[in-house]
Order: sequence, then C-alpha cells, then structure tokens
Amino acid sequence: MKETKEQILADRLLRKEEEAWKELFSAYSGHLSYVCSRYITGKEDVHDVLQNSFIKMFRAIESFEYRGNGSLKAWITRIVVNESLKYIRQNTDFKLIDGEFDFPDLPNEEEPNLEKIPQTAIMKMIRSLPEGYRTVFNLYVFEMKSHKEIAALLGIAENSSASQFHRAKAMLVQKVKEYKMSKEAQYE
Repeated sequence: MKETKEQILADRLLRKEEEAWKELFSAYSGHLSYVCSRYITGKEDVHDVLQNSFIKMFRAIESFEYRGNGSLKAWITRIVVNESLKYIRQNTDFKLIDGEFDFPDLPNEEEPNLEKIPQTAIMKMIRSLPEGYRTVFNLYVFEMKSHKEIAALLGIAENSSASQFHRAKAMLVQKVKEYKMSKEAQYE
C-alpha cells in the first residue's frame, strides 16, 4: 500500500525533522488561520493562538497516531480549536447572551439561503456574531460537536448551548436577509 503525502509528512514530524515542521506550516497555516479566525476576531490574537498551537503540536507530536488520510489535518485542527477555546476562556469576558436580542422564532427552523453569497461574506457574518453565539455555532456546525459535548467544553448547560445555537442561527438568517436586500438595492 502506497504511503500518502500526509502519512510521509506525519512520519517525518514524528522524527522531529525541522524541514517537516516548515512543510506542515506551509501546507496548513492558511487552513488553521481560517479555523482560528472563526473563533477569535483580532488578527494579533489569531497569530498568538496559532503560534501557541504550533508549539503544542510540536510538544505533543508523539501522541499523534496516523489513522488514514486526513487524520493529521484533523489532529492539528483539533489543537487549534482547543487553543482557541482556551484563549477565549482566559482572555475574554466570555459570556452567553440571554435575551439581549429579540428574534422571532424561526418558522420550521428556517435555513438561510446562502446561494450567491460569497464565502468571505458568510464568514464575516459569522465573525460578527456575539462571542457566545459564534463559539457555540462554530463548534456545532464546523466541528460537528453535539450540544452535550459543547456544554462540557464550555462549562455550560446543554440547553444553553442549544439556545445559543438557535439564536446564532436566527441572527445569521437576519444578516443574510439584510445582505441580500443591500445587494438587491445596489442593482436597482
């Protein structure tokens, strides 16, 4: 069975080859910056969290076990998410928002229509969510965590996670509608 590029890189990382770490950074820093910036909005803070994440990867590489294509990317992404959550807990006044925004209930869990909206605009909308909404939304949607897992990660009640997600989604539906209306107004 032929080894994949990722598996070869993982083996080299396990041997702590300096050049392999440079390759890892070059290959994945864009993806990891993107992941980190979903949770943290300040550029300098993102940079700091990424730097800490790479240090953590270097120190913990012995614990990595290659489990097939994509497992290295999943492992380093998980480290960045965990470091982002650690940063939020340590450096912000992380709090969940309860009732500050008055949203009508979403009819039948209305899903925003994201067609024709650039990914950068969608990410900007997600990044503009209040911190608690944004954190829960990212963990649920992108990391595919259950509300039970999110509750454990953030030290909150499971129903609080579900509530924050519901409100984040409602806020995003509103932002998508506003975005589309502003685009339509440009063409009138």
